[in-house]
Amino acid sequence: MAKVQNNPDVLAMRNKVAEKYPDISPGLLPKDERLLDQVSYTNSWIGGSIYIGVFMVGSSLVPPNGTLNLFQAVLALLIGLSIIAVAYNLNGMPGSRYGIPFVVQTRSCFGFVGSKFPVLIRAVPALFWYGIQTWVGGSALNALSVKLIGFDNVWVWFVIFQFIQIALSYFGFEGIKIIQNLGSIVIIIALVGMFYVIVKTFGADIGNNLINIPGTWGYDFWVAIVAIIGTMTAILTNLSDYTREYHKGSGGKMFLAHWLGSVPVVMFMALIGLLGAGVTGEWDPIVLFTNLLPNSGVLIVALIFVVIAQVTTNILLNVVPPTYILMDLFGFSYKKGALITGFVVFLTMPWKIMNAGGFFKFINAYSMFLGPIFAVMITDYWILRKGKYDLIELYDAKGRYSGVNWAGIITVIAAGAIAYLIDFKLAWAISIPFGIAIYYVLMKYTKIASRFLDDETVSKISQESIGSEI
Repeated sequence: MAKVQNNPDVLAMRNKVAEKYPDISPGLLPKDERLLDQVSYTNSWIGGSIYIGVFMVGSSLVPPNGTLNLFQAVLALLIGLSIIAVAYNLNGMPGSRYGIPFVVQTRSCFGFVGSKFPVLIRAVPALFWYGIQTWVGGSALNALSVKLIGFDNVWVWFVIFQFIQIALSYFGFEGIKIIQNLGSIVIIIALVGMFYVIVKTFGADIGNNLINIPGTWGYDFWVAIVAIIGTMTAILTNLSDYTREYHKGSGGKMFLAHWLGSVPVVMFMALIGLLGAGVTGEWDPIVLFTNLLPNSGVLIVALIFVVIAQVTTNILLNVVPPTYILMDLFGFSYKKGALITGFVVFLTMPWKIMNAGGFFKFINAYSMFLGPIFAVMITDYWILRKGKYDLIELYDAKGRYSGVNWAGIITVIAAGAIAYLIDFKLAWAISIPFGIAIYYVLMKYTKIASRFLDDETVSKISQESIGSEI
């Protein structure tokens, strides 16, 4: 069977959608118009996986902040990150197959009006992470400024850094492709170098504080796995916003890009965080590098790494979700939406979040609801619709998916509440099975959402659009 991008039925469907709904935004993205090949897509994940929260998660796993030994911490990280890589593929496949963004993907399970609910929930952590990472980048620039020219004003550098990011995000995925390909090289070199410096400098302390301790395989081990998943779950929810720019479409190749682009990088970051915390008690990479790196040259390289890391992560993962939401809600262009998103970030006041601490409360709070949203989306696509979408319906505001699908809304609220009541620290993991079960029952055995189920025979064009790419 022909590839999706060469399938005349698919092209006819896209033309039909474009003709019937000429003002749709964001619309379908044909594969021959996508910007990220296998290398660029993998590099985008390398650059986009640099979350400041990962250093914090790593530091929380081992003493003095946690109870795991080094081997247990590494295994927990590997398990959690591998699970999230599989989940990336599950929720990202619709974007790769059909070229649709997250805001469109949610319409079949939440409705045209109801889809505003999950996309707004997704936008909140994106905006706050955007602010947090910008503050970290501004702090790194300030540390560089102090070191090189003696100028010390973190507020000035915070504002300058954000305007740089606004300018870069204005160019959309074309700008992302360029910065990710360059930034990923610097990031990999810097991570390996910093890991080597810490191990060489504190080898004996690592053995005494992290290796030669009993640790635990109990509750804290499983909390560690869920914590790393929770850190990445915001990205997971709107994977189609990124996979729609990926030109290959093969499930195996896409999983390889997700695994190689995120697992090794996040593992290195978390290891630096846990090693730093284990031997010094400090997790903040800027404080850690400033105080511990042996000479000015190494410190400058490390701080440059921190700056580039914030840019690559923010442009790929924290600009896109709220920008697409603005496009969907108000019909803005991508550039206008990106500009507005950049200025809204100033209102998140990241310095207060950083000073107040509570990273895990922040992560658990949003993952408690993003987990059920993910459960609803994969149940809807893979189980109820058997991996097939009717694209015409996804863009017909007066069609089958008009209004609100209360099955999706009820599921998110109910599964999130159940997870909170059972165990807040394990909220993401608990919410998934409850979310799948509740949504399936409501869709199949109640009348509140029966019209949202597709007819038994999906249009021939929709079936043909699957192609032979799985």
